[in-house]
Amino acid sequence: MTNFHYITSDPLDFETLRTIIHLNIPLKLSNEAIDNIIKCRLFLDEKIKSNSKPLYGINTGFGSLCNVKIDNKNLRKLQENLVMSHACGTGEEVPKDIVKLMLFLKIQSLSYGHSGVQVETVERLIEFYNNDILPIVYTQGSLGASGDLAPLAHLSLPLFGEGKVSYKGKIISGRSLLRRFEWKKIKLKSKEGLALLNGTQFMSAYGVHLILKSYQLSYLADMIGTLSLEAFDGRISPFNHLIHKIRPHNGQIKTAKRIQEFLEDSELISQPKEHVQDPYSFRCMPQVHGASKDALTYCKQVFMTEINSVTDNPNIFVDENEIISGGNFHGQPLALSLDFLSIAMAEIGNISERRIFQLVSGLRGLPPFLVKNPGLNSGFMIPQYTAASIVNQNKQLANPTSTDSIVSSNGQEDHVSMGANGATKAKRIVDNIETILAIELLNASQALHFRVPTKTSPFLESVLESYRKEIPFIENDKILSTEIEKSKQFIKTLEIENEELFR
Repeated sequence: MTNFHYITSDPLDFETLRTIIHLNIPLKLSNEAIDNIIKCRLFLDEKIKSNSKPLYGINTGFGSLCNVKIDNKNLRKLQENLVMSHACGTGEEVPKDIVKLMLFLKIQSLSYGHSGVQVETVERLIEFYNNDILPIVYTQGSLGASGDLAPLAHLSLPLFGEGKVSYKGKIISGRSLLRRFEWKKIKLKSKEGLALLNGTQFMSAYGVHLILKSYQLSYLADMIGTLSLEAFDGRISPFNHLIHKIRPHNGQIKTAKRIQEFLEDSELISQPKEHVQDPYSFRCMPQVHGASKDALTYCKQVFMTEINSVTDNPNIFVDENEIISGGNFHGQPLALSLDFLSIAMAEIGNISERRIFQLVSGLRGLPPFLVKNPGLNSGFMIPQYTAASIVNQNKQLANPTSTDSIVSSNGQEDHVSMGANGATKAKRIVDNIETILAIELLNASQALHFRVPTKTSPFLESVLESYRKEIPFIENDKILSTEIEKSKQFIKTLEIENEELFR
């Protein structure tokens, strides 16, 4: 018997989302969601019949064409025209896992019964999700206000046999998809096209993906940073709880506690030290990693609110007998959060690169560039260059997009968030952090070889044992890009429980 995640009005949290994504759990509408959708659609149909007044996006044009009244006989065509005219995305294809999240979040938003869509439309989106039928969506085209119009248009085209989808490793047309599954095209009713396009699911899907990945990388930064601390023969005193008790930022306290747990029963950390202090990149991990954790907590809260929201326009309130045009599609909260996430994660990479630099500098009994025969061998000289190059790129990418706005739609949409661009560049930053941490882990593992027979903690030794099965100690120069890629794959596949990740 298949287990489903039932779409309801119960709030979604990140722990649930992560479980659904990792276990690839299929979706199903609850009876509550079906009732809400049907009730809203019937209300809208009745409203159109009994009301001759213009209702934005229902019997009018869109954007600056909002004052153009559309005859009732053309309302279906209006919606298809809307989706096709707005499907003008360009650039790279959105990664498939993010497209799948877009589908999930669009289904969730439409299920609350404030959008006026048909049940058949939502059910078809669920079929797409459950069967890994992933529309081809492009990264460029959204201003992050009026919703993510262009990306969501591409997401919606296959509903009525247009556009393209990825299915079982092949790109097929929307028309071919309908034939393959013997589906009839969805005939969009009044407002449905607008409900599909007006929303923040492009930004939200990127945000959810990046926050989940950033929590993973935050944990790994603590763990890999601790391995580097051990390799550098660092001190444990900066992680004493008394230090953090008198400056009690949550992230700082969590980082110090986690590092102490990683170091439990370590021989290396317990041995006498000749130096009084460590460089900031080691000593200040609680303060720097912790500040990024606190930023992540803020971003997580913003996106948790967003994924449990209705973000199209206008919104339909059946019980109150109201159809209200507003601005819930505006991505400003997400744009600011994505910029904050970019800055916070760029700093994780920045301090990681500084630890890499310290490890290869020939200090504290470690050979220059972590190789036995430096000179003949360049050893780990150039991976630090690579990390520094990526850090520099991240610093450029971390400049905010949310401080810009360009007028659109003939002045009707005169302030936009630019959050979609913030989302795509935040992804580049977060992906870059994965590479920087992989380089640090490669360096830390190599450096710890020179501390043998003294050992680190049992937990960290178990991590090293697994790691060295993939990337053993490097005696002489070899092509290190291969080792960096192996290191990236290692940290990608490390399993971390929800309780450990989000605590």
